[in-house]
Amino acid sequence: MNKYLLLILMLIISCNKNGNNLNIEETPKSENFKELGSDSPYIFGNTYFGRNNYISYYPGNLPLIITVSHGGGLTPQEIPDRTYGVLVTDSNTIELAKALRNYFIFNYGDSPYLIINNLKRTKLDANRDIVEAAQGNIYSERAFNEFHHYIRSARDDILKDNPSVLLLDIHGHGVNPDGFNDLRTWIGYLITSNQLDESDDYIDANIPINETSLRAILNKSDYSLSDLIRGKFSLGSLMEENNITSLPSLQNLSPNGSRYFSGGYITRVYGTDINHDISSIQLEFPYDGIRSSIEEINSFTPSFLSALNIFFGVHLNKDLIIND
Repeated sequence: MNKYLLLILMLIISCNKNGNNLNIEETPKSENFKELGSDSPYIFGNTYFGRNNYISYYPGNLPLIITVSHGGGLTPQEIPDRTYGVLVTDSNTIELAKALRNYFIFNYGDSPYLIINNLKRTKLDANRDIVEAAQGNIYSERAFNEFHHYIRSARDDILKDNPSVLLLDIHGHGVNPDGFNDLRTWIGYLITSNQLDESDDYIDANIPINETSLRAILNKSDYSLSDLIRGKFSLGSLMEENNITSLPSLQNLSPNGSRYFSGGYITRVYGTDINHDISSIQLEFPYDGIRSSIEEINSFTPSFLSALNIFFGVHLNKDLIIND
């Protein structure tokens, strides 16, 4: 009996070695990754890359961080496709973010901090918690950790010399499932569609400041929450003055039943962080009119930065653009 069992066992082992009967993809359980931060210090003007260039980090010298989590196109074989969650790429959001950075550098010599996920969203969603983002793959988890390490490094570097930080998380939206092509930029502050449909008095009385992603600004501001998100000097209203239709704003107070995103993981984690003076805004730019071509992006860039500069001056007491 033992002889027969031994023979069967040998046959199973032989089949496994030849790969004839089992199709098991072995994923390593651990790897000796470099310590996060081992590529520091991070110097303005230099570019830093995570493992296999999955993440790019461009240090800046302004109190502004820009992140792009869904614009990448890399599809390495060592990372299997994610099996659940949203998988759609936000086309040309990396190009848009780089255009904003380059405009600053070429015209003023200054720059925001920029962190980019170069992996396609089917491999990593850096705007979700790590479980959904990487779905157990150690290489995807490493890229996730690098992405957020660079954000924290940028935040800490800014706060050495500035009282506050603003993080802009750049995304893109397309045609709605019902076919409506909303050409407004959706600005997310962790305030839901239903909440935005309410009056200013309701918003100011019922939405706790610390639950919004503008907590750091609001705790130092004379402006009410409703003023900050859709008043005269809200980012949306300032963008409208520069011919960028936006929601919310004085012109578009609420979604009023339309599709709208209020902010995701990045906006929530950094914007509600009570231990650091950082505010965060999710920007969902439409494809048509802003990011469908390099020409549209280049036309959009100075208009958006003009609005952003006024927003900084009013709410963060800082001019991003210094005209000599």
